[in-house]
Amino acid sequence: MTSSIHTLHRERLLLERAQLLQRIAQERGGLVSRADMAAEHDVRSFDDRAQAISERNDEFAMNEHETAELGEIDAALERYQAGTYGICTECGVSIPPARLSAYPTAKRCFGCQSLSEHHR
Repeated sequence: MTSSIHTLHRERLLLERAQLLQRIAQERGGLVSRADMAAEHDVRSFDDRAQAISERNDEFAMNEHETAELGEIDAALERYQAGTYGICTECGVSIPPARLSAYPTAKRCFGCQSLSEHHR
């Protein structure tokens, strides 16, 4: 039963990955580099320099968030391929199915995640 649940999580991760890549492409009019994005919003082309800088910083922040999200999805898919999906990377116990259903990219059990957040 666990493997069928993990298969469902894998399918969900693949779907979320495809949707994220599609959203990135739509937001940027295609997959572009940071340099291209910065050039597209050259601060000299705006009347209000502060607005231009703010908009550019917002785009970079979105890019970093999306890159991190994509990295989490890819890491979860790698754990699935390695046969370690659903096992805490810190202590080695099984991550509860409810946690994986809520957070399919989870790499730690609840206890280890809490400790990790506490030490930050």
